[in-house]
Amino acid sequence: MFFFNFSLLAQQRTYKIPEFYKNWSKPDIHPDHITINYGENPAKTASVTWRTSDEVKEAYAEIAVATAAPKFWRNAKTIAAKTETLDFNENDRHVLSNYHSVTFDNLESDVLYAYRVGDGRIWSEWIQFKTASEKEAPFSFLYVGDAQNYILELWSRLIREGYRKGPDASFIIHAGDLINDAHDEDQWHEWYTAGGWIHSMLPSIATPGNHEYDYLPGKKGKKELSLQWRPQFTLPTNGVKGLEETNYFIDHQGARIVVLNSSRKLKEQADWLEEILSNNPNKWTIVTYHHPLFSASSGRNNVKLRKLWKPLFDKYKVDLALQGHDHAYARGRVEPYLAADEKNILDGLNKRDYTGTVYVVSVSGGKMYNLRPNAWDGWDAERERAAENTQLVQLIDIDNDKLTYKSYTATGDLYDQFQLIKQSNGKPNRFIEQKAYAVEARRHMNTVSYEDRMPEDIERAVVKQYKDYEITRVVTVNNEELQGYKVSLKKNSSSKLYLEVSFEGEVLKEKRN
Repeated sequence: MFFFNFSLLAQQRTYKIPEFYKNWSKPDIHPDHITINYGENPAKTASVTWRTSDEVKEAYAEIAVATAAPKFWRNAKTIAAKTETLDFNENDRHVLSNYHSVTFDNLESDVLYAYRVGDGRIWSEWIQFKTASEKEAPFSFLYVGDAQNYILELWSRLIREGYRKGPDASFIIHAGDLINDAHDEDQWHEWYTAGGWIHSMLPSIATPGNHEYDYLPGKKGKKELSLQWRPQFTLPTNGVKGLEETNYFIDHQGARIVVLNSSRKLKEQADWLEEILSNNPNKWTIVTYHHPLFSASSGRNNVKLRKLWKPLFDKYKVDLALQGHDHAYARGRVEPYLAADEKNILDGLNKRDYTGTVYVVSVSGGKMYNLRPNAWDGWDAERERAAENTQLVQLIDIDNDKLTYKSYTATGDLYDQFQLIKQSNGKPNRFIEQKAYAVEARRHMNTVSYEDRMPEDIERAVVKQYKDYEITRVVTVNNEELQGYKVSLKKNSSSKLYLEVSFEGEVLKEKRN
């Protein structure tokens, strides 16, 4: 063993991961996980789902037009819920719960409603939501990338800051990987606990990510959609057959919001996308999906998706593509697509002032990756703003011919901003860059370290002793087994080294691979 002796050691901080008691996510007779979703026509239809223990066999929702008078409930209508039981074994635990759902049909447009859910005896609080206007009208919405990890610990502050920035938002887009392990009841409970009443007031428009697919508990074969997804969300079913509630569209006040499933039936969705974009009466078109067409992070390149979907985005002039997956932030754009009879439409104009689809990758949770070092070079796209090691939430505002995009950090700082302006005579969108209003660019080098580090003197000694190796990862550990660091090193792709080093600098264990 080697021992590195140092007189001065930096103070070590090890993160205390929260522990949950075994049944903390277990439902009881009180409604929880209350979720509101829009239907295909959000001016007329909304649905609510909630969870209870299996003791609750019958459930109901009550709904009324909200008024300032507290006894608005005198005009409430009671609707019986559909109930389904979720029953499976997960690791060493039996998951058993009832999910209840009610669809509110024939609602009045642009009206504030109040609803509550329960079994006729035990009820939730009254919760308010607003239907969309049937006409084109100004609105705003929130968009977040992957929550996925450290959900209750860290995503909670992000989603609450988002609601603070956009209290009048009409809905929120979740671009996949809402949790890390598709069927994990604790993680879904974290997601609901972190968002709290936001999930019941602000309609969710959600698409599954790769982490919403996994092998069914105790089985192999094909990865399946999260067992909780369809019971807990009631989303439109107007997409590709077999992708119900994961591929769909919603028309909202002059914008078509298209949700794609980037994990399944990609070609079938391309055919469907052609159909719904070629018959689109809305001024604005926004598409969301999980895997980016232009990746933010190192080592990622979704060629198949780009070949299948980008030509359609170009052809039908999709305004904005909202993506996740890469655990970093990137925003950029492609040149405007001009058909044969449009080739001269920008003659004499500064083409930099006009744009094709704007692509965004964002992350809202606590897991972070490194940015792709050469930006979007080689992809016929230009990355114009990026961030590492930063939780972000986006607020998008649409008002007639103007779309304003703002991205905020979890502490409320403006990180990115731009505007798209619709043009007449078939011209592409005018693009107005406004990132100058935002804080400085954030990278690993100017933020609190995401990766653990050893004190510089210990790190120098390790590098000197193992001079042919490069340190790739350090994990600080402080438990009964080790008080120190687990260090991964590599010499080349096939030669790896693992060390355990004490806080005092002693190499306690060495393993070569």
